[in-house]
Amino acid sequence: MAKIADVNEKIAKGTVKAYKAIENTVVGGYRKIENGFVNKFLAKEGETVEQAKERINKQNQERK
Repeated sequence: MAKIADVNEKIAKGTVKAYKAIENTVVGGYRKIENGFVNKFLAKEGETVEQAKERINKQNQERK
C-alpha cells in the first residue's frame, strides 16, 4: 500500500505544479493586457502605468 500512496503523492504534486504553471501564465498574460490598456487609454501624459493604477484606485475609493 505504501507504493500506491507514494505514486498518488507524486501525481498530486505533478498536478499542482502543472496547475500553478498554467495559472501563472494566464495571470501574467492578463497583467500584460491590463498594463497595455492602462498605458494606452488611462494614463495621463508623463504618468507611469503604476501611477495611473494608483490614481484610478484612489478615485474609485473616493466615490464609495
